Amino acid sequence: MKRWHKALAALVLGLLFISVAITKTKNRSDAVPHLPTPGAPSDDKGHEQSCRADVDVSLEWHPPSKTDVNDLRNVIDGKGVYGFIFNSSAGPHNTYNYCNMPRVHPDTYPAAKDGYKLEYVEVIHRHHKRTPYATNAFPVEGDTWFCDDERLFFGGEPTPGTGSAKTHWRVYASDSNPLTPVGFVGTCQYPQITGDGLIDSRQHGTDIKKVYQGMLHFLPEKFDRDTITYRVTNNVITSQVASQAIVGMWPGHTNLDHDLLIQQSSIDSLEPAYACNAAKKLYGSYGPGSSSNNWTTHLSQSAPLKKRLDKLSGVKSSASDWSNSWDHYFDNLSTRLCHQKELPCNIEDPSDCVTMEEAKKVFRLGEYEYSFIYRDSEKSLRASIASYGIWVGELVHNLRIRIAELEAVTEVSAESASVRYRHNFAHDGSVARLLSILQADQMVWPGMGAEVVFELFSENSGMGGGARCYYLRVLWGGQILRSSHPAFDLMDMVPVDTFFAYADGLVGVRGSKIPNMCRGTL
Repeated sequence: MKRWHKALAALVLGLLFISVAITKTKNRSDAVPHLPTPGAPSDDKGHEQSCRADVDVSLEWHPPSKTDVNDLRNVIDGKGVYGFIFNSSAGPHNTYNYCNMPRVHPDTYPAAKDGYKLEYVEVIHRHHKRTPYATNAFPVEGDTWFCDDERLFFGGEPTPGTGSAKTHWRVYASDSNPLTPVGFVGTCQYPQITGDGLIDSRQHGTDIKKVYQGMLHFLPEKFDRDTITYRVTNNVITSQVASQAIVGMWPGHTNLDHDLLIQQSSIDSLEPAYACNAAKKLYGSYGPGSSSNNWTTHLSQSAPLKKRLDKLSGVKSSASDWSNSWDHYFDNLSTRLCHQKELPCNIEDPSDCVTMEEAKKVFRLGEYEYSFIYRDSEKSLRASIASYGIWVGELVHNLRIRIAELEAVTEVSAESASVRYRHNFAHDGSVARLLSILQADQMVWPGMGAEVVFELFSENSGMGGGARCYYLRVLWGGQILRSSHPAFDLMDMVPVDTFFAYADGLVGVRGSKIPNMCRGTL
């Protein structure tokens, strides 16, 4: 019996030794950031449990909450626009303001919980106030619009630099040119960022710097091109905004050179401008131009207002761009009000003008349309994935590169190394598609300067050996985004592996699923 007891004791001690050895090895491997393959079982359950990651994530559409914005009865019969602002850049920092949307601001920034360290920030936002697009102007505009309160520079310089003149455009009318320009008479391009929009752009940069440098000491006091990058689209208005936002962040850089990253126009993922016939076809099956009852119902119920505005503006009732949605009237009226201009009148009867109540109904209809196109329709997620999935793949890759650098597990490319802050200047369609993919619980039209911020945090895993967990926080309009997706809900310290599993499952690693998706049928 004694020999049997000794043998059993030896066996137990041996098993304990092996268990301890495995645990130590496991803790060493936890120092490697967990980058799961979509759909594949994890080989590191300890890390998942410690970091609370769930990599078995739904890739389905989850409906947004029902609100006044997407309640058609309220849209047609209601009054006002839910307390939204449409006539000034000024307003509370926590209130929807189409002219100048809420963003990260030192007065309203939600501080992270103790124990979390900010490691990386990526910002994407719409440009600021502009003139309307020429296609959104009435056939004949009775009002003028002058842009003499600003200068928009265009030029070039060979490298190595030999200097260049600071050339800027000055719009003028020639007495010997008999043609009438499309849009407003005056000295503006349609579109261009206005003088007021440039002021808002600079303040946007100032607010970001106050938060991420003044409050959090995350950004350096002086600009560092190795750790900070700016990116624009091929639409020049984003570069106009960037020129002021950069000075707002770095006041000492007035008149200094700055790189703006930009992709070739045929493959630009930020705007987005890359061809995706499948997404275009899918949007057309349920959105503007479609015969779907879910889309045409609001157009039928708002037809009397459409008929009145057509008569007042001179827009032909057969003009499909003005009839398929409320987009054109929304842009025409909102840009006027955001610049303190009067609502338009009938050029043949100046006493017949668009009333404020009519404008507010147009705004309710526009907000409803954006909610339907990008969130309320079950098809919206697939359309947004295909048309904006490449940028999402780039975002995830940026996050992975930063984690890999922090964990020192792999070499990183020269252009990516040490970048801690990326800033993307984009459009309403960019932000709307991104909110669609994030499955925002309440969708609205992303107004001027509308901003989404991705913040990567680290936390000690509590497993020893210096292992860290990584979390993602998403801010929309300066506050933590609430998603309809059950794995996210309030996107406050979402385990980064959970977000990776979701994004990889939808768009593929580095957007690898998107080319075939765009060539196929969604």
